Amino acid sequence: MDVIFGNLDLWGTAIKNTLLVFFGGGVLALVLGVIVGAMRVSPVPIARGVGTLYVTLIRNTPLTLVFFFFVLGYPALGLPKLSTLLLGILAIGIYTATYVAEVLRAGINTVPVGQAEAARAIGLPFGQVMSLVVLPQAFRSVVPPMMSVFIALLKNTTVAAGFSVAELAALRATINDAAGRPGSPMEVLLWVALVFVVLVMFLSLVQHRLEKKWRIVR
Repeated sequence: MDVIFGNLDLWGTAIKNTLLVFFGGGVLALVLGVIVGAMRVSPVPIARGVGTLYVTLIRNTPLTLVFFFFVLGYPALGLPKLSTLLLGILAIGIYTATYVAEVLRAGINTVPVGQAEAARAIGLPFGQVMSLVVLPQAFRSVVPPMMSVFIALLKNTTVAAGFSVAELAALRATINDAAGRPGSPMEVLLWVALVFVVLVMFLSLVQHRLEKKWRIVR
C-alpha cells in the first residue's frame, strides 16, 4: 500500500488527468460522432462523401500517429498554443468519433424506413427526422456496442502518457524518477491495472442500467 499512500499527490494528478482525457474525449467523440453518423446516412451526396472520407481516413490511421499530429504537428502550424492535455483530448476524441459514427450508423439502419418516411411525409426536415424520430431509437439499440467503444476509449487514454500527459500510464516513470518515492515498476503497473479494471466495471454497470431502463421504456 506504500505505492498508493506514499504517492498520493501523483496518483491524484494521474487519475484526474485520465478522467479528463476520457470525459473530454468522450463528449467530443459523441458530439462529432452523431454529426458524422448523420452525414453518413444523409440524402445529400456531398454530406455522405465527407462523412465517408472522414471515417475512412481517421479510423484507418493508428491512434499514435493521430497523437503525433496533434501534440507535435499542431504547434508547428503556428496555431494558438494549447496544453498537451487539451491536445490529447482533441486527438482521442476525433479518433474515437469515427467508431461512434459507425456504431450509430448501424443503429440508424435498424430503425424501420417507414418511420422516417412518415416523418418526412408530415413535413419534417432531415434534421428533425433524425433528432426526433431516428436517433432516439438508434441510441437505444446500440447501447452495448457504444459502451464497448467508450471502454476502448478509456483504455486508449494510456497512449497520452507517451506525449507528456501525466495520466495513469505515466505513473511508473514518474514515481521511479522521483527520489524517495516508494514502489517498484511492477507494483505501480499492477495498481494502475486495478484502477482500470474498476473503471471498466463501472462503465459496464452504467451499460447494464441503461439497457434495463430503455428495455422498460420500449
